[in-house]
Amino acid sequence: MRLWCLLAFVTAIGLTSPAAAVLPGKCSGRFVNPITDICWSCLFPISVGAFPVWPSGRPDAPNPPLPVCYCPPLQVGVSMGFWEPIRLADVSMKPWCFVNLGGLSLNPGFDIGHKQFAGPSILGGNGQNSGGWHVHWYVYPLIYWLELLTDFACMDEGSIDVAYISEVDPLWQDSELATIINPEAVLFASPLATAACAADCVAATTALPLDPLSWCAGCFGTMYPMNGNIPAQFGHVQGSRLALSRFIYKLHRQMVAEGTMGAKGLCSKYPMPILRKQQYRLQAVNPRPQTSGRYACAPIGASPLLYGAGQMLPVIGEDFGYLVWRKRNCCVL
Repeated sequence: MRLWCLLAFVTAIGLTSPAAAVLPGKCSGRFVNPITDICWSCLFPISVGAFPVWPSGRPDAPNPPLPVCYCPPLQVGVSMGFWEPIRLADVSMKPWCFVNLGGLSLNPGFDIGHKQFAGPSILGGNGQNSGGWHVHWYVYPLIYWLELLTDFACMDEGSIDVAYISEVDPLWQDSELATIINPEAVLFASPLATAACAADCVAATTALPLDPLSWCAGCFGTMYPMNGNIPAQFGHVQGSRLALSRFIYKLHRQMVAEGTMGAKGLCSKYPMPILRKQQYRLQAVNPRPQTSGRYACAPIGASPLLYGAGQMLPVIGEDFGYLVWRKRNCCVL
């Protein structure tokens, strides 16, 4: 209900404002089919302790070694590990473009969030190799919503809702302001730190990203600044996934998102200000859903060369939608 109230409110502003800004380009997208557009094999592996009771060919984040767990004060249970789809994300260079809501383009009535766009056009020349991405973050507890596992207490509950719109966040617009939440970016601005990301690229592509290299986003680039301003991108797929990876890190740094993996997550979620990239998988749902194959829900930083073909469609498919999968370890009582 809150989702449609928000959209109705912003639409009304755009329709009634005499000084409505001209939005750049046409927003493209489609509604996500919760059955056919989901990579259901991305739920696996499911493990009890360190043992995979339902194995998978995809690499899995580390699980607690013991099958039995204990939560205070006096609760003993079974240590379960699984993957769950929890969030949906629009990622677009067009402001107010809601890709996963059928390509809905809203006009708030004021000039905000245009980044490198000027009116209806994008900068030419060197601007073609840069990106200014926006992200809309939806609460999307799909398994609970479809009532697939109604008796599983570890699942996130709720209904679909818009939780975050980057256009109204000053830290997402300005890279200098972003240093408020990522001051350590200065330490990792050296060529040596950037070169170390090559190892993270290889690791994320072959298995899992390297969590100790927290400043790296594998083959996508670096995590800094924690916004959608990307001065050098080699394609829309890489640029959009890098922007989404930075956005996830930003939510963790602001204590909005929490840790759910490993022994610390068995009894409750915990603060994770330094992102563990192994906790997430990213699945494309717009413009073309990827529902099968090893890289259908690739980890953060895996090379787009293995799954990016056909994911960017000129004019009709330059805006992206992703389903975010999260690793969850839970003590089932």
